[in-house]
Amino acid sequence: MRPDPVPLSRAQRLALTAASFLLLVTAAMALGPLIAGSGWWWLCAFIAGGVLFAGTGLRALRTPASLVPVLELVVLLALLTLVFGGATSIALVIPTQGTFEAFGDLMSGAQRTIEQQSVPAIPVPPLLFALALGIGLLAFVVDVLVQTLRVPALAAVPALVPVVVPGFIIEAGAEAPALVLTAAAYLLLLRVDVRVRRRARLAAGAEGDDAATVVPPNRVPIVSTLGASLGLAAVGLLTASILAASTPSISSSLLLGSQSQGTLFGRGVSPFIDLGRDLRRPEARPAFHYFAREADRPYFSLLTLDEFEGEVWGASKQAVDGDNTVDAMPRPQGLSDEVETTEHPIEIIVDEVRTTWLPVPYPTSRIEGLNGSWFWDEGSLSVRSVDTNTSGQRYTATRLEVDPTVAQLREASTEVPTELEGNLALPDEMPPIIADTASTVTAGAASRYDAAVAIQSFLRSSQFDYSTEAPVAEGYDGGGFDVIAKFLETKSGYCVHFASTMAVLAREIGIPSRISLGYTQGSPTQERVDGVQRIEVDSHDLHSWPELYFEGVGWVPFEPTPGRGSVPDYSRPGAGDGTGAAAPSTAPVTPGASGRPELDPDRGLAGQAGGGATANAWWQRGVPVALVVLLVLLLPAMLRLGQRWTRRRRITKGERPADAAWDEVIATARDLGAGGEAVETARAFAASVVERETFGGAEARAALFELRDAVERERYGPDIVSAAAAPALLGDLATVRTALLADAAPAVRARAVLAPRSLIDTARRAFGERPSVGA
Repeated sequence: MRPDPVPLSRAQRLALTAASFLLLVTAAMALGPLIAGSGWWWLCAFIAGGVLFAGTGLRALRTPASLVPVLELVVLLALLTLVFGGATSIALVIPTQGTFEAFGDLMSGAQRTIEQQSVPAIPVPPLLFALALGIGLLAFVVDVLVQTLRVPALAAVPALVPVVVPGFIIEAGAEAPALVLTAAAYLLLLRVDVRVRRRARLAAGAEGDDAATVVPPNRVPIVSTLGASLGLAAVGLLTASILAASTPSISSSLLLGSQSQGTLFGRGVSPFIDLGRDLRRPEARPAFHYFAREADRPYFSLLTLDEFEGEVWGASKQAVDGDNTVDAMPRPQGLSDEVETTEHPIEIIVDEVRTTWLPVPYPTSRIEGLNGSWFWDEGSLSVRSVDTNTSGQRYTATRLEVDPTVAQLREASTEVPTELEGNLALPDEMPPIIADTASTVTAGAASRYDAAVAIQSFLRSSQFDYSTEAPVAEGYDGGGFDVIAKFLETKSGYCVHFASTMAVLAREIGIPSRISLGYTQGSPTQERVDGVQRIEVDSHDLHSWPELYFEGVGWVPFEPTPGRGSVPDYSRPGAGDGTGAAAPSTAPVTPGASGRPELDPDRGLAGQAGGGATANAWWQRGVPVALVVLLVLLLPAMLRLGQRWTRRRRITKGERPADAAWDEVIATARDLGAGGEAVETARAFAASVVERETFGGAEARAALFELRDAVERERYGPDIVSAAAAPALLGDLATVRTALLADAAPAVRARAVLAPRSLIDTARRAFGERPSVGA
């Protein structure tokens, strides 16, 4: 790294650092639509400020320039240790092996939270760690560009990273105020750099020898640079707006798959409820086990599906609310104080099931002992994580047992709350058999409760068979309307078909419905711990069941699948008459092989070791991000290439061709660190460059001198170089550039392509810094 030829004072370094800090924290504001709250921004500001101002302090202490970037990375590590290292560190800032292990866990958690969360994402510790690490590295890059390499114009590259990210997550991209403020901060940085360079050169000139030097004036009238400043501002804002508007969001880009998949902050669960292949697994895999009192045998719900679009049931799309922590969960929706409830703690130990949704009884009042960040959803009270999964979890769920009476269910109001109207939604056109069946089965029902019991009894009657094979063999597996119609004809299927059919029939007669996906009670064992029995739950216990809404009681589960689970007492025919007659049932069918649809990222519901996004999904997400990063890194090279093309075009058209050719020679030399400073005349530059080894040949020397003479004639003499001289100028230019490139090491040539120093000249001219003659 080569230091700036003009040394800067401490105050000048501090001014550049402050402008760099303002640029970074302003650019970070563009992430606001993606992350809830503002605490994450203050953390980013703390990390960025720590890295940037540490570099200024190190330079003030006269630390060798080559050591400053290394020590800045050390400072970044210390800051991360201070914030995230906790008890694993020494004196809060010195990392240990345990600290790096904690960092690794946080990075893994960050990967999961990006996959699992919706926007705005909750800033859980893993996500905060990823943000802090990212902004710290961006601060390091900005400091190297601004302070070490002295090319602040290229600070736009790292600043663009947080600006373009929202375009990959949400349709609208970054917000306009953030774009405007970032562009303004970038312009301020360039302006500060111009002033700092000017004052440094004036100071250096006052202390130097008596050699004649052409320098800019001490002050430049505002009017002389206002137009250039506004022009550059307009170009910057236009570029940022185009980037934000044209960057495709992953949620809508067909390049990345269907429009229902692929967000960086996704829900982490598939809407499919095709459990058939899971239930057909020949050997059951353990999911979890729990300890509960003798009569406590609840179903365990994973997630609730309440949207039905005709082909598939899906969970309603709602972002995680960071206030919905599981240590205190609300009373279930619609449950009045008149309904009797009791609380029972259940200890649950996860064996092999691995999913981001937590198996808990519905409803649950609180959960204790979980690792990671877990939150409950409004309405369904489903519990999901944004940074971990169920693997290895051991927790206690306090179940709220709801015991409604038949009278309370029968007398429930028929008015449907506004927020539940979506749970009645059905399309205008459905197979006629659905409406006919609903009408026939519920004919004569005295209340909605009696109609629901009639539907459950109809599906559990001897007319229907439980079979995991028939739907596959006859091609009607799934839960859509056509599948339900076929199921009502064949009368053979498994829990998906029974649950979907009852939910749709209930909606047909005006009862809000939804489907719960999870596990049945499991199988008791002989083991007891502290007087409570151990219950084993495995992949054969996977199940789905309908829940119907009754005002004053809330969401009430029913069991229409014959041979599976247990029928709630309140839903047995004759329960309200004191007869207690049991619902008809068929013998249970032993499930077979298992597996979930390939598009389902939650294959772990059946107890598999996998989970989360597939490798293909990560590949689909990673490719566009990598392309954008690559384009941002190559932006200086593309700008420099465009500048070279423009100069060659000027030569061809005869628009001051010698001047254009010489400007390209000087720019190439600047990029390679081979001279071309602003104070050099064309003759002085040629005299210094011709001494290089690669100009020892007659051809290279002659080409250099031809270009030198041509530009001097064009700039100072009466002769005008005509367009006819273009071929000769282009040939001489190619020869000189080849000689300059041959004299540079491979690393220097690479730096000249990726980070061309000559681009800074354009920025300085735009802000009023006037290079001297010969530049």
